[in-house]
Amino acid sequence: MRHVRAGSSLLSSLNGRWHERALQAFMAIVLAHLAEHGAQAFQVYALHWPRHQARGMLGQWFPWLVHSEVLHYGYALMMLAGIWMLLPGFIGRSRAWWLAALLIQFWHHIEHALLQGQAILGHNLFGAAAPTSIVQLWIPRVELHLLYNSLVLVPMLAAMVYHLFPARSEAARMGCNCALRPRTAAA
Repeated sequence: MRHVRAGSSLLSSLNGRWHERALQAFMAIVLAHLAEHGAQAFQVYALHWPRHQARGMLGQWFPWLVHSEVLHYGYALMMLAGIWMLLPGFIGRSRAWWLAALLIQFWHHIEHALLQGQAILGHNLFGAAAPTSIVQLWIPRVELHLLYNSLVLVPMLAAMVYHLFPARSEAARMGCNCALRPRTAAA
């Protein structure tokens, strides 16, 4: 029996016949974004650039990207929507890990919503000089966003491993062709 409901809706197609390609495209975007945060941390810690000059790779050519709260909040929403939209294609253990990524991304989105709200209102929390998130009170912004994006990625990768190599009982319920091969039960 198929886990994803039959039908021709976009959501059904994303979690059925297009699931593998949708996951590949989504993961490429996620990894590119994480690479930007990694490049920014490299610029701060390895190259010893001042934080205001450490803008990742794209930020070197388009500096406004780093300072755009709208762009960052938009990406956080896109991540949240992408994880949610691809959730129905996951079964069993892979679904539990994908849900963990969804919950972490939901919190990450809340933090970005706080930053966006401060930018719109022109009033920063905690008397800070710039928009500040809650966890940013303890962890600087460059490190925090690298941490958040890494914390979302880890359960996504675990979900992908279980999705690519499902238990036989899970493979039978999958509505996509993502599985490389079902795992056999341990003897």
